[in-house]
Order: sequence, then structure tokens, then C-alpha cells
Amino acid sequence: MTVKPESATMSKITLTDTGLFVPLAAGETYFNYCWLRDACPSCIDPQTRERIFDVASLPVLPRAGAAHIEDDALVVDWQTESQVSRIPLDLLETLATRGRADDPADLPRNLWYADRVASFVRVPQQAVLNDQASRAQLTRALIEDGIAIVTGMDSDTDSLPRLVNAIGPITPSAEGLFFDVRVEIEPTNLAFTAGPLEMHTDLPGEEAAPGVQFLHCLENTVEGGFSLFLDGAAVAEALREEDPEAFHLLADYEIPFFYRHDNWDYRAHQRVIETDPEGRVTGVTISQHLQDAMDLPQDLLDRYYPAFIKFLKMMQEERFLVRFRSEAGNCVIFDNHRIVHGREGYVADSGKRHLRGCYTDRGALYSTYRVLAKQGFDGLIGPQDELQRA
Repeated sequence: MTVKPESATMSKITLTDTGLFVPLAAGETYFNYCWLRDACPSCIDPQTRERIFDVASLPVLPRAGAAHIEDDALVVDWQTESQVSRIPLDLLETLATRGRADDPADLPRNLWYADRVASFVRVPQQAVLNDQASRAQLTRALIEDGIAIVTGMDSDTDSLPRLVNAIGPITPSAEGLFFDVRVEIEPTNLAFTAGPLEMHTDLPGEEAAPGVQFLHCLENTVEGGFSLFLDGAAVAEALREEDPEAFHLLADYEIPFFYRHDNWDYRAHQRVIETDPEGRVTGVTISQHLQDAMDLPQDLLDRYYPAFIKFLKMMQEERFLVRFRSEAGNCVIFDNHRIVHGREGYVADSGKRHLRGCYTDRGALYSTYRVLAKQGFDGLIGPQDELQRA
């Protein structure tokens, strides 16, 4: 434990054996010497932008001989090195206030309910492909709302990959790079039938379930088959408020999922409610048709099953559910770790219904938004752009 010496004041930098205290706008803040040495900009190669310094290569732990503030940087002279480090003060201020480096993609989630469908962000495909501001608008919406719709999709087979690659590389699944949601004679997935699909997230049996899902509607002339969506984070937060014990059971324990057929056998354990270190809900994992036999201790299941069933029933409540008919030329994009989706059954011989789908990684989505934000495109919607939400 580092003890602040009595001599430390708000007007100067105070050195200790393991770190130093810096007077900042956020208040006097302690920084560890190893962290400061790693934070030196000289540790990063300007061409590759990768770290070229290994703190473990030093014969002893780094320790400052002197330190002072000069212009917009903390300048540190090290005792056993000739290196002089200049750590930007804005980095230190951010750490002091947020506890971590600034991240443009760390945006608050907008929880939504059944009345939200009319305000889902809609962006034309050509705008996404050719305009950085529109691409930023789409990626920001996917981070904040978890769902958005791309309109005016081309009908050729390369239309979907063109769109996906504007956000990130296509992530393969057991079905390959793409899958076709339509009636099949020998289906490998319930989605490839005309029956209803319960509310679920895709492929939880994979160790790293797909992050972002794309569903391009090529044609839809059948009776029924309405698409169903809800914000899993909103349902989870409602559960936390109504039944905290149930929430923590689903957030603390992993349960088994699978995805198996003749040529594959995926198995993984996932938490039904995903939270970050701060306890914020980041997503959910749910799929009754891909849930394996529970392997939690039987006495724990006495409490877990009631919580689990309560959560499932909440996902059937009208206050959360959004229904809309998939239209040819539209592509619904959504966060597969947050947005829970399903489908009403339809009459198979009443027409044709064909959706083509694929995935990319959530990390790729965040990466694309960060690059756009650094270029000045933050995706915020101005008054003239509100029409795109109609």
C-alpha cells in the first residue's frame, strides 16, 4: 500500500518509493512509476503504433529522480535511465476523472422499449458506403441503441458483403460466411423453417458468440412472419429494479449452450446477463432452442430456475417487444449480445420470404467508430438529419 507522505501538497509534485503525486485539475492524484514509464510516448513506435518498450527489461523497477510540469506534460527524470519521459497531462487528467484512457466508443447505451421502432436510425446503403458522416451515424446508433436499419440495399449477391465490410470483416460461423433464412427441406436451424422463432440471441454455443448481426431482406411476400426485437439490456435493467436477487443470479452464474448437427458440435458456457466491471449491463445471452441441460448445482437451481423463468417471461411482455415486417431492400443490423430477436410464424406457401445474414465482430464496430470519431465524424444527428429516424 502506498502511503502519501505528509509533505505532499497541492502546489508541487511529491515523490514516493513507488510513485508520485501530481496536482491536477481533478485534484492531487497518485500515479505508479511502472505505469508512468509505460505511458511515455517514446514507448510506442510511430510507424507500427505498437509498444517497443518492455518494463521487465529494466534491471530494477523504475523510480523517478525528479519530476516537474512543463507546458502540457509531466516530465519525469528516471534514476537508473537516461530516458526522460513526457507524459501528456490530458492523459493524466482523464485517468484521474474516469479511471481509464479516453475511448470515443465508450458511449452510454440508450435503453429502449416497444414504442422505439419509429425512431430506429435508418441510413441508405449508398450513404454508408460513400459518406463518412453517414457511416459514423450508423455505427454510433449500433453502439448506443444496439440496432439500426440500412435502406435501399442493392439486390445483387455482393450487396451484403459491401455493407458489412464498411464496418468490419465478415466473421464466419458454423454455417459459413453467410446464411440464408428461408424454408429448407432439411433445415439445420429452426430459422430455416416457417415456424415461429422464440426470442433469442444467435449461436451462444460458440465460445465467442457473433457480435453484430446483419439480416438483409431480399424478398418477403408471405402472410405473417413479422420480425420481433427487444432491447435485452432494458429488460435486464427492469429485472434488476424489480428483483435484484434474480438479476444477480443470472449475472453471476454461467449456463451451458450448444449448437450441434452432423458436421459440428459447439458447446460453451455463458452468463445470461453480461455486465462490465462497473456493473453496467452490456448485453444478454438467451436461446431456449440452443440451451443445454443446466449443470449448476441442484440446490442452486432451486433459486436459479425461478429467476431464469421470470426473465424469459419478461421478454414476452408487450412493453418491451417491437414488431415490424421485414421489407425487401432493407438490412437490419443489431448487436447480437444485446438485442434479442425472434419471428412470428408464417404461411410457407403464401409467398416467398428470404433473408440473407452474416456477422461481424463488436470490436470491429467499435474500431470503425473510433477511427471515424478521430477524423471528426462523431455520428451525432443534427436537426436536419432527424428525418432519417422517421
